[in-house]
Amino acid sequence: MSSVTFTAYTDDTAQIEAIQAFMKALKIRFDFQKEEKPYDPAFVEKIRQGDEDFKAGKGRKITVAELDKLRK
Repeated sequence: MSSVTFTAYTDDTAQIEAIQAFMKALKIRFDFQKEEKPYDPAFVEKIRQGDEDFKAGKGRKITVAELDKLRK
């Protein structure tokens, strides 16, 4: 027996059910795992880069009063 991994980009649950029915009809054993990515990878990378920059001394701390001044 061999194993193959593929990713299906579906629009709704009906498409997922159709894929599962197809696999069952062909008597192919399969594992179903729903993968959710709550954040855009580009956004996550920007946050990580900002953390690294701050650790490297490229940022500065501000007080709540300074923050309030910027906000107004």
